[in-house]
Amino acid sequence: MPRQSPPLTPVLERLRRPLTLTWAGLIAERVVRAFWPLWSVLAAGAAAVLLGLHDFLPLEVVWTAMIAAALAVVVFGLRGWRAFAWPTREDAVARIDASLPGHPLAALADAQAVGSGDAASEALWRAHQARMAERAAQARAVEPDLRLSARDPFGLRYVALLGLVVALLFGSVWRAGTVPGLGAGGGAALATGPAWEGWIEPPAYTGLPSLYLNDQRGEIEVPEGSRVTVRLYGEVGALAVSETVSGRTEDVGAATDPEQGFDITRDGMLMIDGPGGQSWDITALPDEGPSVRILQTGAETTFDGQMSQPFRATDDYGVVEGTATFRLDMAALDRRYGLAAEPDPRDPIELDLPMPITGDRAEFTETLIENLSQHAWAHLPVTLELEVRDADGNVGVSQPEKMQLPARRFFDPMAASVIEMRRDLLWARENAKRVAQVLRAVSYRPEDGLFRSETAYLRLRVILRRLETLVRHDSLDAQAQEEIAQALWDLAILLEEGDIGDALERMRAAQERLSEAMKNGASEEEIARLMQELRDATDDYMRQKMQQAQRENQQNGDGAQMPDNAMQMTQQDLQDMMDRIQELMEQGRMAEAQEALEQFQQMMENMRVTQGQGGQQGQSPGQQAMEGLAETLRDQQGLSDEAFRDLQEQFNPDAQAGESQGNEGRSGGQGRGQSHDQPGQQGQGQGSQPGQPGQGGERPGNRQAESGAPGDLAERQEALRRELERQRNGLPGAGTEGGDAARESLDRADQAMRGAEEALRGNDLPEALDRQSEAMEALREGMRNLGEALAENSQQQQGGQGQARGEVGTQQSDPLGRRAGQGNQVGTRDNLLQGEDVYRRARELLDEIRRRSGEGERPEVELDYLERLLDRF
Repeated sequence: MPRQSPPLTPVLERLRRPLTLTWAGLIAERVVRAFWPLWSVLAAGAAAVLLGLHDFLPLEVVWTAMIAAALAVVVFGLRGWRAFAWPTREDAVARIDASLPGHPLAALADAQAVGSGDAASEALWRAHQARMAERAAQARAVEPDLRLSARDPFGLRYVALLGLVVALLFGSVWRAGTVPGLGAGGGAALATGPAWEGWIEPPAYTGLPSLYLNDQRGEIEVPEGSRVTVRLYGEVGALAVSETVSGRTEDVGAATDPEQGFDITRDGMLMIDGPGGQSWDITALPDEGPSVRILQTGAETTFDGQMSQPFRATDDYGVVEGTATFRLDMAALDRRYGLAAEPDPRDPIELDLPMPITGDRAEFTETLIENLSQHAWAHLPVTLELEVRDADGNVGVSQPEKMQLPARRFFDPMAASVIEMRRDLLWARENAKRVAQVLRAVSYRPEDGLFRSETAYLRLRVILRRLETLVRHDSLDAQAQEEIAQALWDLAILLEEGDIGDALERMRAAQERLSEAMKNGASEEEIARLMQELRDATDDYMRQKMQQAQRENQQNGDGAQMPDNAMQMTQQDLQDMMDRIQELMEQGRMAEAQEALEQFQQMMENMRVTQGQGGQQGQSPGQQAMEGLAETLRDQQGLSDEAFRDLQEQFNPDAQAGESQGNEGRSGGQGRGQSHDQPGQQGQGQGSQPGQPGQGGERPGNRQAESGAPGDLAERQEALRRELERQRNGLPGAGTEGGDAARESLDRADQAMRGAEEALRGNDLPEALDRQSEAMEALREGMRNLGEALAENSQQQQGGQGQARGEVGTQQSDPLGRRAGQGNQVGTRDNLLQGEDVYRRARELLDEIRRRSGEGERPEVELDYLERLLDRF
């Protein structure tokens, strides 16, 4: 640095304190950089001594570590001494000057080289010097750079410091006094002389027992990873352990250590040298990886979309866990319509494989059961890959299986359309506009029978408006996408299953679903399931009709008899027709099966059922209770529909104003028992006789609502609940299983109505709709339970009457022309005819069938049935 000029001297006098602090920082910086390896070694050694590690480690290891530490101290000390340079005052001035803009200290130390003697030049120089003096006066002490990350990238200094802190906290300085005694001899030998013990412990997951080495001879086979433990007793050095099975190269203790342990990783030899020693040849058995395979091509799917995929997994010691991964097969995907858009990112479907709770997991067969119907990939091509793991971390993977993602199938046309649009919306959010357009197009004419109830149509309108609003404002995010998809799923379920409350409607719905399945080419499993559903619904319908006829015949004495020329069909005839339909479908003759199904539908519609003529005047208390509950259910449905319309108006009051006027009186208003089957249908239920429970007069749920205010709906809901409470108190069948179950269901309905009433008073329409739905479901369940109780009571009464009177010949026929057996159970083909008249009666029946088949004025459906009977017999 140039010789200091007079302008610099007073500045440095003023900067005495910053210069001193900067100089001290330079000393610390150079000491740290030069000697950090030395103090790291010292800290690590002190930590080991304070923790007393020398008392636990073998003597050879301790001495080796001490020698290595001493050499490290010497080497790092000399290296640091050579690298350390004592900082000077000029170094501190240069450090401060480098931190200031323009290097003012160096400028103050300079002398004017050009223009000396020129007044203007000297004035300019003096101004420059004054400006640099002002900058120099602002100087501050410079912090030292103590960072060592470039010199110690692994942070070894921190490891040593942490060990020292831990030793100071949990160790003791008194342990340092035991270091000089490391050369002392071991404990006294046992009086009996040298002895040893040893064990081999297989890994816990193998379930194999431990082996006591003192009892083993010759060759030993154990799994890899088995733990060997050897204990040597007596004088140290009398016995030694040698082995070649662990493959250890580090942390190897002395061969004469009293206690030794290591893992078996390979084949080799284990030997104990010395008096009484032995040797063994060890064979390490490797842990084979698990395997898994799919047992069945194509998962079985139930009617509600629940998948069942069997698989088989094996492992030598047992499978611990597994996963099933479904990945979208883009190569096999038909990229048309809504699937033409680029899909939103979606992770593969990962499911945990079920494991046996008890028993051996070395080889087992399980079934993966899951319902993926609501996933965006439902019915799309995917690949299924199973992966299993064992306790050792080995992995087994199955061959990828191509399939369509199992899910529920929808046969109602409108429900299928909604599900397809839901899939397109989940596929890509950019499909939202197209989804809204398609749904609006397919629901253009709701009065054409597309919707089972007005509720379904109103739900679709609400979903459409929300979706179109989100699209218009470009605010369809992932959360809104999932919410709308869930709403569409709920709507599709409502459209598919409907709000069916009686057996006849269930039977018709089953017929429609079976017809749609045959038209759409459903699988054999789906058709078989729908056929069984039709059988069950038909049996339920005929059983209810039979019970109704028996009750009416009991009230009217002998009852009305069917005319002689009326055609009676047995339940076996219906079963034969359904068997024929199923046989045609199994043979692939779908056109003939469809025609037979249509004939079956027409026959069920035209079938005549024997009914009494007593009307409602002779109704039993059970029938009155059933009709009262049915009326309450219809009123509750009306209130629910009106609450839903109010909710719709909250979303879009202007657009709904006209619709609300047009819909007034349809459900919950002037409907009065309307079935709510189709949007736009209006009508009055037939009036009931005064004085009957639950009928006559003006019911709470039937009053005309002058306004759609939630307060008015809450009052009507409260009145309907009170009516239900009155009906529940007078419910027949007390003490029977069915009667008690009916009361429990009506209790739940009462609680749900209370919740709906509170929600309506709080203007919480969504909550009110949920509670009203629960109330209707509980009402339906109560009616079913009450019907079963009444049927059981009727059977017991008629069975007792028959035994008391002995009038077997006067038993009434059921709607299919059968006579009731014991307990009113439906008879079979057994004991229909007995004695010598069997063949004569058969000929008469065959002649009668031929005669009727020749009468051209009979309905075509009946003639076709008669022809089939002739062909069969």
